Amino acid sequence: MLLRWIVSIVLNAVALIAVAQLFDSFQLEGFGTALLASFILSILNAIVKPILVILTLPITVFTLGLFLFVINAITLMITQALMDASFVIEGFGTAIIASILISIINLLLNSLVKDTVR
Repeated sequence: MLLRWIVSIVLNAVALIAVAQLFDSFQLEGFGTALLASFILSILNAIVKPILVILTLPITVFTLGLFLFVINAITLMITQALMDASFVIEGFGTAIIASILISIINLLLNSLVKDTVR
């Protein structure tokens, strides 16, 4: 279980680096910063995200789950606020697009690594 969590953090860091390469308004200083951001994001996803999902349940149901991308963007913005100048997202729109791309990249990377971690 711990190995799966560590692999998930590393894969999320790779996804963050990939998104940082795609957008000028999404900046990371390096892979170490991406690992730290991924670690903080995993903690926020375990603690803050469930609270946000419960609080926004009516709008999430109304949008057929698409509001979850906004919640992911909020957790990304909280992460970048905690990271200070080493991780910068310029604008909430960039955070929403980045959260969608990070979700897609994580889905692809986890499907590639899934068989080897078991």
